[in-house]
Amino acid sequence: MSGLKKVLKLVCKGVGALLLLLCMLFLVTSVSPIYDFQPAKPFSGADIFNPYADMDTTHCWKRANFHTHTRVDGLFNECPYWPDEVYRRLEKFGYEVVTFSNHNRLTQHPFDPALQVNLYEHGRNILKFHKLVFGSTRVLQFDHFCPFLTSQKQFQLDLLGRDADIIQVNHPLRTKLFPAKQFAWLSGYRLMELDSGRSTENAYWDSALTAGHYSFGLANDDLHFPDQSKRIAVRCNFLCTPSVHYEDLLQTLRRGAFYAMRVPDYGRGDWEEKYRMNRHLPAIETIGVQDQTIYATFSVPADSIRVIGAHHTTLAVAHQTASIDYTLQSDDPYARITAYFPQGEVIYTNPFARYDASVSDSPFCDSAHPINYPLTILFNLALLVLLISTLWALYKLVSKR
Repeated sequence: MSGLKKVLKLVCKGVGALLLLLCMLFLVTSVSPIYDFQPAKPFSGADIFNPYADMDTTHCWKRANFHTHTRVDGLFNECPYWPDEVYRRLEKFGYEVVTFSNHNRLTQHPFDPALQVNLYEHGRNILKFHKLVFGSTRVLQFDHFCPFLTSQKQFQLDLLGRDADIIQVNHPLRTKLFPAKQFAWLSGYRLMELDSGRSTENAYWDSALTAGHYSFGLANDDLHFPDQSKRIAVRCNFLCTPSVHYEDLLQTLRRGAFYAMRVPDYGRGDWEEKYRMNRHLPAIETIGVQDQTIYATFSVPADSIRVIGAHHTTLAVAHQTASIDYTLQSDDPYARITAYFPQGEVIYTNPFARYDASVSDSPFCDSAHPINYPLTILFNLALLVLLISTLWALYKLVSKR
């Protein structure tokens, strides 16, 4: 029995040491400024921002997926296939734009350097607060182990913004400890990833838009398993871009001349049927603003077309039609259009928002979030005290005879 007791004591000591080490990791990586976030300020103004203005329809539409994982050199892989294999699989579904977004790693285009897009997914934290970082020349390795505070999320966005052309917040619905209300304060991103697979609604996006934080919406496969029919070609984007080179892609992403789409798993394992149906998807034919009225027409009739506004409210709905229009009321800060089609396809447009054209050329506004220095000092001092206490506890545990 004495031998068993020794083994149990050793196991308990090992578990205790591991927990203390995890606690140390949490404390060391929790360092962050504490910000004073500004109150929500809904969009306002006599003008309506049209992301599809001056769209050259001769270049519409190119299918794109920006969130794609592949096999990489090294031990940590989230996909068993190399970039060229993944690209070829997506190409069969009609994708013309495929970018590779492996975690904390820049991936080279497999066969054409002219099509290279410097892109990576930032974040290895346990809450899955991940961001797509476009145009960066280096990878930011710093990350919080458990970024539960709004200030920590904002700190990451600020750091990434120093060396990025544009940032997307990834799959907010699947991020742990990330209530939609936090988007009432966050800024520094230009893209929101929509429709993470468990919902065809996008309340997180509307939470940010309602608070006056404008962004465009992208829907991506977040592809890890290109050999599984239900995981590939089920979310995508259609860009009105003159080419698939990065300069044109970036300009299109900044302008908003694109729409996002959810696509059903046609054939449910019948690959030929899935290829065939993906070549005949519903599409936007016309979209824009006339005076105070937004409108859209689609290539085929939808079961329903909804106009969504502030607080995720349905402002208007039309059934069994291929078109809709809606006149923004004086108290409508923005509106976006979602179309639901008979076989399960869903199209999401970018939002039309109020702004003052004499002051700015868009409703984008990176809200000020000054550092609260007293709270920052207290917060990080508390982390230091807890870290010292944890180190002392670890020392006492491992030195105990």
